[in-house]
Amino acid sequence: MSEKEKEVILTRDGYNKLLDELTYLETKRRKEVAERIKDAIGFGDLSENSEYDDAKNEQAFVEGRIAQINEMLSLAKVIEDNGNKSRKVSLGSYVVLLDVEYGEEQEYQIVGSVEADPTNHKISNESPVGRAIMGKKAGDVVQVRVPEGFLEYKILKVKKNSSGK
Repeated sequence: MSEKEKEVILTRDGYNKLLDELTYLETKRRKEVAERIKDAIGFGDLSENSEYDDAKNEQAFVEGRIAQINEMLSLAKVIEDNGNKSRKVSLGSYVVLLDVEYGEEQEYQIVGSVEADPTNHKISNESPVGRAIMGKKAGDVVQVRVPEGFLEYKILKVKKNSSGK
């Protein structure tokens, strides 16, 4: 595997979402865009036809995204919850963190960078917080360097799924 072909780490859910998006793009979106192009051609002169230009740009975007998803899926390594009872933070783990300074608790799932979505409590194992807590266990305190200095988190709980198991 070359440096460009970096393994894409996904949870089973993330893998399935990519498959669903690919299916949608290939079966529905492609047809919609083709129909837009066909309609725009009906407007006449293509040199000054903004509808045609927009539809062709959308087609390029859709085809680019299809290629991107196919590439990710070909390089995917799916993290399975194989019943591992380890209480150490690993990919796929759900972690409850306490911000020591503010006393706030947050739960995150540790995912690969492709699935990272902090607004939905999914942080990458490559993010500063993700790197700091990987391999740690409940009770450990970690420091995370940020531009303003350091943040300190205490790991309150490590679970293998969101239901607490």
